[in-house]
Amino acid sequence: MDIKSILKQYYGFNSFRAQQEEIIHSVMGGNDTLVLMPTGGGKSLCYQIPALAMNGMAVVVSPLISLMKDQVEALKANGIEAEALNSGNDHIAETIIRRKCTTGQLKLLYVSPERLQSEIPALLHHCQISLFAIDEAHCISQWGHDFRPEYTQLDILHREFPEVPIIALTATADKITRNDIVRQLALRSPRVFVSSFDRPNLSLSVKRGYSEKEKQRFIANYVKARPLDAGIIYCLSRKNAEKMAQLLRDQQIQADVYHAGLNSVERNRTQEAFKQDDLQVVCATIAFGMGIDKSNVRWIIHYNLPKSIESFYQEIGRAGRDGAPAETILFYSLADVIQLSQFAKDSGQQQINMAKLDRIRQYAESSVCRRRILLNYFGEETDHDCDNCDICENPPQRFDGTRYIQMALSAIKRTDEQIRINTIIEILRGMRSSVVIRHHYDALKTFGVGNELSTDDWKDYLLQMLQMGFVEIAYDQNDIVRITQSGNEVLYGRKTALLCHIDKSLKAEPKRRRRMQLEIPSITIPGLPTTSGTEDPKLFEALRTFRKQCADEEGFPPYIVFSDKVLHSLATIKPTTLNAFGNIAGIGEHKKAKYGARFVDLIKRYV
Repeated sequence: MDIKSILKQYYGFNSFRAQQEEIIHSVMGGNDTLVLMPTGGGKSLCYQIPALAMNGMAVVVSPLISLMKDQVEALKANGIEAEALNSGNDHIAETIIRRKCTTGQLKLLYVSPERLQSEIPALLHHCQISLFAIDEAHCISQWGHDFRPEYTQLDILHREFPEVPIIALTATADKITRNDIVRQLALRSPRVFVSSFDRPNLSLSVKRGYSEKEKQRFIANYVKARPLDAGIIYCLSRKNAEKMAQLLRDQQIQADVYHAGLNSVERNRTQEAFKQDDLQVVCATIAFGMGIDKSNVRWIIHYNLPKSIESFYQEIGRAGRDGAPAETILFYSLADVIQLSQFAKDSGQQQINMAKLDRIRQYAESSVCRRRILLNYFGEETDHDCDNCDICENPPQRFDGTRYIQMALSAIKRTDEQIRINTIIEILRGMRSSVVIRHHYDALKTFGVGNELSTDDWKDYLLQMLQMGFVEIAYDQNDIVRITQSGNEVLYGRKTALLCHIDKSLKAEPKRRRRMQLEIPSITIPGLPTTSGTEDPKLFEALRTFRKQCADEEGFPPYIVFSDKVLHSLATIKPTTLNAFGNIAGIGEHKKAKYGARFVDLIKRYV
């Protein structure tokens, strides 16, 4: 079969996405290939379709058992022979898989980098290998954000299998990491494909100036307003993850935690419940998400600022993998900046980590289109705003903030630049705390001059002053605040400066963002009129309920049966024949035969 026939028969699509076809031809031509493509961009097809088109078996090196399980289940659901060799298999299962490998029954075999080493002499030298695919290839690099030493030994592949092409795939890698991947894998004159990093279906929003209680109230209301939408809340600490999960459970929301402090049984239970749509929300540290292919995550919230744009981009990439609209919200505070700066300072790569933190701060503090900042970071330019981020939808309102900035700078100067953020605010608001009384700061001329503003207002204005370079924090001197040369220019009246208003109205109740319209292609069947229509939300919910029923019968996650995007198409086009059902994008021949009659019957009864 040619690759377009494979695409249609097994995956249900009529055409490839940008660069997929070129990448597939590169691999099938025997070239080493490096692919940078965003999460949800269709990376897996770039090695799965060559695996189906070429003679032999493709070996896919994957970092997590749960990720392998997801991929293998999805392939089998499409009628493709695939297995995984890992510690989750018993002796009988291993024997069966090995026999399938050596007899040529398998088209794809998934292994971990650790397992690969032992399987080369014992198994792989006895099989016909079509290609090696290195998934999550950023793990190979010492500069990568998920460094795994076992990945650094994969140069063995070209030594042991010199004629077999290697394709390395990742969603996030800067130029240093890309070069490291090529070097560590010993790729030979690789063809490099860098796809657009734009995920237009993801809305981008940053919220700052929130107290802990306001943040928690906003999140609880946000989740309650979306009872059928699954999401992930990323937290910097285990304590925050547990606190947020308990708060949601107290309001009858199905939520649980996932972090390294739990044992593997507890983590697996949470992950499986989330995949099966039995759990609406996971409150997690950064350890969660890479191990699943769940395509129907509809929102991501960052409770704290991430440590880098790479981490942020990879985590928001868990949402909207099916191409349907999804929302992302990042909460940002001065406390996050101080804590993450301390982490960076104490790390073994202080300079690199501080630079990465500066870039994510620039994203969070920006007053220009956020998508342009993200794309620029990954070396991609765009000449227009996205109209799907908070800056584009509600441009920040500025005012002459010179007076407030001078108040804060004066308080810092009159204390000989020896105080921290909280003490600055206590002086400005006239609060007689133990620190203020002990150092007699209540006798300063600036004591109480800013009591017209709340503590949250002052925190936000001081954050903006830090952003604009009027002050800096001495992280190596107990986080005391110092005035910069630029700050002195404002303090002594030689320059004026603008501040952004905090929009208090946005704090009250979370509102549904204007969602990007999902494009549902019309379908044409010979002899029948072209079919299109308007989505029926009640039919969508009926289809979603039936999908869950089918998934539970087979022990699959619902998104492996059909993606949300397919259900949206079904609820829009409402096919009432098996032929029309099979023409929906994303439904291949295997799924048409397996599920078509039952889904068409439901649609007929509904219509």
